[in-house]
Amino acid sequence: MDPSPTSFPILSYVMSRITSGLSEPSSGTGSGSESTSVHIDIEQPPLPLMEEMPHLKNPQLLAAMTKAVAEVAQTRSVLKALGERPDHEAVDLAKAKISEIEFDLTKQLEEIVLVPRPEDLDRLDWRTQLAKKEDQTRQAAEKEKEGYKAVVKLDEMHEAYEKLLRDAEEKLVSIYRSATLETEDGAGEGDETPPLDEEANEEVIKILQEASGKELDRIDLKGRLLRFLPEEFGKIRGLVALNLSSNQLEVIPDSIGGLEKLEELNLSNNLLVSLPDSIGLLINLKILNVSANKLSALPDSISHCRSLVELDASFNSLGYLPTNMGYELVNLQRLSVHLNKLRSVPTSICEMKSLRQLDVHFNELRGLPQAIGRLTNLEILNLSNNFSDLTELPETFGDLINLSELDLSNNQIHALPDTFGQLAKLTKLNLEMNPLVLPPAEVVNKGIDAVKVFMAKRKLDMLLEEEHRSAEEANNQGQNGWLTRSTSWLNNFVTGYFVAGTSSPRDPYLDQQL
Repeated sequence: MDPSPTSFPILSYVMSRITSGLSEPSSGTGSGSESTSVHIDIEQPPLPLMEEMPHLKNPQLLAAMTKAVAEVAQTRSVLKALGERPDHEAVDLAKAKISEIEFDLTKQLEEIVLVPRPEDLDRLDWRTQLAKKEDQTRQAAEKEKEGYKAVVKLDEMHEAYEKLLRDAEEKLVSIYRSATLETEDGAGEGDETPPLDEEANEEVIKILQEASGKELDRIDLKGRLLRFLPEEFGKIRGLVALNLSSNQLEVIPDSIGGLEKLEELNLSNNLLVSLPDSIGLLINLKILNVSANKLSALPDSISHCRSLVELDASFNSLGYLPTNMGYELVNLQRLSVHLNKLRSVPTSICEMKSLRQLDVHFNELRGLPQAIGRLTNLEILNLSNNFSDLTELPETFGDLINLSELDLSNNQIHALPDTFGQLAKLTKLNLEMNPLVLPPAEVVNKGIDAVKVFMAKRKLDMLLEEEHRSAEEANNQGQNGWLTRSTSWLNNFVTGYFVAGTSSPRDPYLDQQL
């Protein structure tokens, strides 16, 4: 919800100096000192920003910038009251439920219309009754959709807020450049986009001409300053490996879905903001690298690339991963999504039984799915640098029986799960920069073996205590059981005494005792 200092350095700096009352900024005519009011608690940008942009300390410039982002601050306050953005999985579920309710509504309305009119009922009255039933049915459906629509609406508001952040950062950059140009003649210029290399275009044309004469299986166009890829590339049917990394591509044509034999695709270090849905047609694709781009999402169709073994989508702006990707990418062994904006990973990821490496460091993770322990082949897991967002691990964590390397540094984890001692194959562990209470610091400082022994002993003590408690309960139940059996026997005896002994003389003393 707060602008990240990494993605929005200037905006986070300016907003951290907006007073909580959101009052009008001063004109800067006084002493030039900043306001002493309480400021909005937003993470500060890194110090190098102030070295690169020293004019940010100028009170007049700061006042102008503050006024420019007033809408951002107000929107942030509203969203703070409404709550955090729902994860992508919850939004997908809400949309599916809405569609299901609307489908059921259509069927119900059809059934209402098809009901025959009773012979003794006037046509006008019958229509009135049908209209009333339709209205009631629609109202019931709308009421059922309310909760799900609220989830979708909240997600849309957060999406709009993120666009507002991007626009605000661009606006602040523009304001700073204008102010800099006024004080420093010509400073800041010279960062124009390099001209397109004509030779690169000629090389692409040459490759396409060559492909028409014979089948090519590998093409390497790394670092050719390419800004676009011709649609004709999709017709090179025999292509097995395509390297388009380190160019200036903003779009990949839909025709890429025609490369049915493609096994390796490298699109890293470009300017891509999205991938075409047709990428899901690459059913033989084994290695996909889309790192270091500007992707905010991966297409849902990527789940259809069932042959994928490696997927690298790091260094992007991903806010979520496709909800169902884990159900279909069952052959995936390595997933790298570090340095993104992920707040969660989908539950379906727990179905990636072939997964051996998972890297999600430098994100905004708030936790892991409860079923994470199902990844029994996982060997390397990096959860570091999720900072204040990651506070705990699920109890099933101990089921990762093949885990050998784990990095949990720079988080807010207070306690390791009680099952942690079950990680017998764990040989590398980083717990730095966590407010750990369990295990205590003196144990952590002794190394990984000490941590595993401590957690295993703690788990054993808990099991022994539970067993002892169960034994006591069983003992108590045994005693109660004897009393119950004795009472039952006595009741039977008494019943027999009164029934079978009616012909015998009754003992007054025994009657009194019973």
